[in-house]
Amino acid sequence: MSIDIPDGQEPIPYVWGEMVPGIGPVAAQFSMAVYDHSSLGLREFEAARLRVAQLNGCLFCLDWRTERDGEKVEESFADAVADWRDTIAFDERTRLAAEYAERYTVDHHGLDEAFWRRMTACYSQAEIVELSMAIGSWLAFGRLNHVLGLDAVCTLPKP
Repeated sequence: MSIDIPDGQEPIPYVWGEMVPGIGPVAAQFSMAVYDHSSLGLREFEAARLRVAQLNGCLFCLDWRTERDGEKVEESFADAVADWRDTIAFDERTRLAAEYAERYTVDHHGLDEAFWRRMTACYSQAEIVELSMAIGSWLAFGRLNHVLGLDAVCTLPKP
């Protein structure tokens, strides 16, 4: 599906900000809060975010790289995320973030006690809640952008 965007309007700001004014701006605030208020390390944050993007297929999300204090993950990071089970580029927290993102996205009913034991050994309960909210945001809004065709018309420019 593709949403009709009036001439001169940017697709994502138009859909998120103007089409449904009672919902879109609040959804955008939640989406941005995940970035603005995260206490998670950049690598674990990006591992989870990119894994959701890979599974959602959102072109905009796949093209995006979170920046903190002028730092971004290395260029090869997305490939390591796709290979999260076997990569040597990740510490345990980063690997778990990618795993959690994948399982949350494709099989949330399969999150068993063994997984939660590993997760709680590395993350505090507050961090798990934060990561869960972030993954939920990326899952919902990345799919929204992809399903409505916004990701195809709003990819980031290459330098």
